[in-house]
Amino acid sequence: MRNRNYTVINMAGLAVGIAVCMTIFIIIQFQTSFDNFHVKKDRIYRVLTEHHQEETATVSYGKDVPFPIPAGLKTAFPQLEQVAPIFASHNDQLLITDDNGTTTRTFKEDHGVFFTEPSFFSLFDFPLLAGSYESLKDPNNVLVTKEIAEKYFGDWKTAMGKTIRLEAGGYIFEHGTETLKVSGVLATVPPNTDFQLKLVVGYGTGFTGSLMATSTDWEGTTSGFGCYVLLPPNSSVDKFNQQLNAYAEQVKSPDKNDSHLIQPLSAVHYDTQAGNYSNKTISQDRLNVLWLIAAFILLIACVNFINLSTAQAVNRAKEIGVRKVLGSNKFQLQIQFVMETFLIVASSVILAAIMTLFALRSVNQLLEISLSFNILNNPAIGLFLLTVTLVVTVLAGFYPSIVLSRFNPINALKSKLNVSAAKGISLRRGLVVFQFIIAQVLIIGTLIIVKQMDYFMSQPLGFDKEAIINVPFRTDSLRLSRLDYLKEQLLSVNGVQAVSFSSNTPAEDGGDMWSTFRFNRAIKETDFKAITKFADNEYLPAYQLQLIAGRNLQPSNMTREFLVNESLVKSLGLKNPEDILNKEISMWDDRIKCKVVGVLKDFKDRSFRHELAPLLITTNVTMYNQAGIKLTTANLASTLRSVKEIWEGTFPNFVYEYRFLDEKIAAFYKQENQLAQLYKIFAGISIFLSCLGLYGLASFMAVQKIKEVGIRKVLGATAGNIVYLFSKEFIILIAIAFVIATPIAWYYMHQWLQDYAYRIHVSGWLFVAGGLVALLIALATISFQTIKAAIANPVKSLRTE
Repeated sequence: MRNRNYTVINMAGLAVGIAVCMTIFIIIQFQTSFDNFHVKKDRIYRVLTEHHQEETATVSYGKDVPFPIPAGLKTAFPQLEQVAPIFASHNDQLLITDDNGTTTRTFKEDHGVFFTEPSFFSLFDFPLLAGSYESLKDPNNVLVTKEIAEKYFGDWKTAMGKTIRLEAGGYIFEHGTETLKVSGVLATVPPNTDFQLKLVVGYGTGFTGSLMATSTDWEGTTSGFGCYVLLPPNSSVDKFNQQLNAYAEQVKSPDKNDSHLIQPLSAVHYDTQAGNYSNKTISQDRLNVLWLIAAFILLIACVNFINLSTAQAVNRAKEIGVRKVLGSNKFQLQIQFVMETFLIVASSVILAAIMTLFALRSVNQLLEISLSFNILNNPAIGLFLLTVTLVVTVLAGFYPSIVLSRFNPINALKSKLNVSAAKGISLRRGLVVFQFIIAQVLIIGTLIIVKQMDYFMSQPLGFDKEAIINVPFRTDSLRLSRLDYLKEQLLSVNGVQAVSFSSNTPAEDGGDMWSTFRFNRAIKETDFKAITKFADNEYLPAYQLQLIAGRNLQPSNMTREFLVNESLVKSLGLKNPEDILNKEISMWDDRIKCKVVGVLKDFKDRSFRHELAPLLITTNVTMYNQAGIKLTTANLASTLRSVKEIWEGTFPNFVYEYRFLDEKIAAFYKQENQLAQLYKIFAGISIFLSCLGLYGLASFMAVQKIKEVGIRKVLGATAGNIVYLFSKEFIILIAIAFVIATPIAWYYMHQWLQDYAYRIHVSGWLFVAGGLVALLIALATISFQTIKAAIANPVKSLRTE
């Protein structure tokens, strides 16, 4: 209480540092807990496909597997305790009907509809509130979660036996609607699982039965289809992978280079390449970076405490001298100062806990996760707080207690302490340099991330993304017959410029179909796959895609001709786009065999993480599942209302939803934007804490040089000279920090940028800008102490007692 300013600054610095550390601890604890609650988690593996690209000699991995894999594994590997196929659908429409079969309500689920067998629940622990897992042996049954049951029927207890009509999204299914009976209610699915189940449908319905469950096509696959297995105890994973590869060699086509392996469940959440069913992954590297940031920010807070504590040494010199004269020894004084530190740290921890409670709300919104601060339900948080309290007390209290307890009582009482010994000053300078190294690395890293994000958003994509909405729909025979009428009605709206039906937008990030094919009646298929999009003849004008050779597709409901892109032409080894025109492409065991009629200029078909891919575009009305509607920007709200009215009038009992294409493309980089926001926050906090440390050192130097400043002023020094005297040393310290921070920041940000096929060139001005920001903030921080010292009355500073 006697040193309120010192206590407040110390507590604020420590509380912010501990709050950041605690928040990062809770984030990492959540991210590392995914699917840990399954009893058999150590024996659960998923099957991955290993793709070998001969041209580039690269290997990539995907979670999608050939459709016959689950049935094949059951037969070929009887030692497997369980094999569970799983298919994750998307953009599904659910219709709730009354006893007469009349639709009473409709719902749309973007994600959460899974098709699987009862064996899935022998691997994974998702408890049932009612019903049985075995009911999924009947493919016309469905399990729903408690939340979905309440959403659809009001009360989960009355959901059993109710009927749901399912219109599954995507373009790989037979067209039609499946009528399903609710045969079980699942308990609330935890947030820390990559299986965010909403409805679980019996594997083998009309949607998955004809195409997946009974398929013998070892080339057929789709991004949502995967397989999990349960290995017997003490099994050798390496041995099983060898057996799996040998099996794959027997069943796959001779000209295919793909192979298979199993991956432990514990690695799924961190696999950013293969991904998972929640579409939320976090790499181990990113978790390690978070750990480092937490540790460094806590260290910065401890450094502040040390600097501020030793800066107060002179003010407490007489107190220490009196205590020593009255009989205190070094150990007693050290215990006193450590206990003072403990009181401040404990108070800071309480304040940090309150800060964390409020911070988690914002973090949950930013990262779209569910974090909570509950010591009773999560003892690890209490243990973490206790550990932080003890560690910070030792780190922050040990050095000041040693320095203060060593004061000579005679010199202390005579005010002749030499606290500014070279060693002490050097340590404090070193600590300030350390703080600013961390702060400048974070500032430079943030600038580079923001610059890369701007690059993503500003680069030309090769197609028009502005004022285009995409409306998903499910095609059946009735809706197919109404597509022409729908297009005619939409084009009659003043604000609608173009309408196109397709399977995909020009740019997707994981939703495309990939196919191998034979070119020009070759014996073997190509050793690379091409993205295959189905679109009508309005696709090119709607998205303003450019032709560089040949012509556009002719209007047709069937597959009659192909468009290709420049990358496909180059992949085939052709020099000129015209060389591919009128050549034949056949795919899907020659079920599709058509000529190439046009070549498109390359456009960005995926996110900037990927290189351009070979591309095929063809017509087929049965594969369309969305409309692309180009709008004018004038009277946009009115136009959107008119589009909605026409759509709902044409497709009644259908949930109308739309999304702007530019928003969809921006969502490709959601994780990067979240990272950028976190880095901005951490960089700001590190600067704030570093400036507290700088303030402490400036305060210390102002006390130490009070007589020197007085003498200089008496001898004619101006206020500007004094300010320069103080500022010069700090500028040198920050310059040293900048020289050390620059190569560190360059190395780590260069590594981060390698994840993107298209990236910025890291120019020197980004580093200079980071250094200047740190310098300006630092000078602003010390300005109070330097100006105060510069305008002080030299008579008061030179007067002795």
